[in-house]
Amino acid sequence: MTDFAAIILAAGKGTRMKSDMHKVLHPIAGKPMLMHILDEFETLSPKKTVVVVGDRREQIDGAIEGRAVETALQDPQHGTAHAALQAKTALSGFSGHVLVTFGDVPMVSAATVQRLLGALEGGAKVAVLGFRPDDALAYGRIIADETGTVSKMVEFKDASEEERAVNLCNSGLIVAHSDDMWPLLGAVGNDNAQGEYYLPDVATGAIARGDKVVVIECETGEVAGINSRAELAEAEQRWQAARRNKAMEEGATLKAPDTVFFCHDTKLGRDVTVDPHVVFEPGVSVADGVHIKAYTHLEGASLATGVQVGPFARLRPGAVMEENSFVGNFVEMKKATLGPGAKASHLSYIGDATVGKDANIGAGTITCNYDGYFKYQTVIGERAFIGSNSALIAPVTIGDDAIVAAGSAVSRDVGAGDLRMVRAEQLVKQGWADRFHDTMKKKKAAKKKG
Repeated sequence: MTDFAAIILAAGKGTRMKSDMHKVLHPIAGKPMLMHILDEFETLSPKKTVVVVGDRREQIDGAIEGRAVETALQDPQHGTAHAALQAKTALSGFSGHVLVTFGDVPMVSAATVQRLLGALEGGAKVAVLGFRPDDALAYGRIIADETGTVSKMVEFKDASEEERAVNLCNSGLIVAHSDDMWPLLGAVGNDNAQGEYYLPDVATGAIARGDKVVVIECETGEVAGINSRAELAEAEQRWQAARRNKAMEEGATLKAPDTVFFCHDTKLGRDVTVDPHVVFEPGVSVADGVHIKAYTHLEGASLATGVQVGPFARLRPGAVMEENSFVGNFVEMKKATLGPGAKASHLSYIGDATVGKDANIGAGTITCNYDGYFKYQTVIGERAFIGSNSALIAPVTIGDDAIVAAGSAVSRDVGAGDLRMVRAEQLVKQGWADRFHDTMKKKKAAKKKG
């Protein structure tokens, strides 16, 4: 296959987003639009990738730092063909196919790009990407025969009634060999109402000089542009729907699929059951046979085989649940490991901690890991039993088989097999409550009398 380079246009202001963040950095499934494109294209091993920037370029420069990606500045901005032409210097010396796409069209798949590139291998000079929406609206039309050979590219406002009846629309994506792309871009004129240089005119120019131009078709959702918050939400819905289907196809049970929200990097094993209203943030890995119960929120967490978590649990970054461990309702874990078979059934906070095999954490237990300046570790040994409503004041170690009595505030290490009870002595004053109630009732009655 001939080498290829990608030009991603991201110079626009994105004013309809009403945001201080660059449009292409708004996330879908927890990952910026631009990164969806770059990661997808990376699977095709492009020789070069150039992002054409303009407004808020410093945000894009920061986002792509460390990647094998260059930027080219479009300033002033005179249309999409003009933008693509700004990448010519960055691609100096490159010989191969050049793809031009858009930073706000993040769902284009590597397979579709492969088909576009394949069209050039099949003898076309230019290939464009088309789609057939349910409502063609004001999209530019592609006039092509049954073989996909394009005879005309026409903007909606310039189309005849017959041409407007065609439902094959132009996505804007285009590919040509560098030997053809640069001359065709350079020949694009701006004789139009906006006085701008438009990318579809590359295909129009190729047709005019007798070159073969072909159209490759894809699904509408793959090339839906994102220009507003509403369109961003629609893209998120499409992505989530596809990811839910993939999860179920791969052996997970989603009891109420529409209520489960995945992240771009969520990993699920086989025979995982996910109850309603579960949210996966970045960095979650779930092994086989895990049950995630309703209203659980997971981020940066690793769940081993046989784990149960929830309902109403929160796993924060660094939470590790080992085989057959259990976290119940209203338990929060952060930067902590729950050993095999260990359990925290309800109403506990486990942070900066290591909990040993088969240990039991009682309701209301808190690892007090922060003194306002530094974080400290709590270590709980195997088979240890932490009674309800206990506060473990880190740094502290609870030995294997130790018991911490309910209601204890533990600030010193507990040896293996020891019992630690830290409570104030109970004081009983017989009859005090009765005398108190009598006194207060008399006061209240006197106050009513005035």
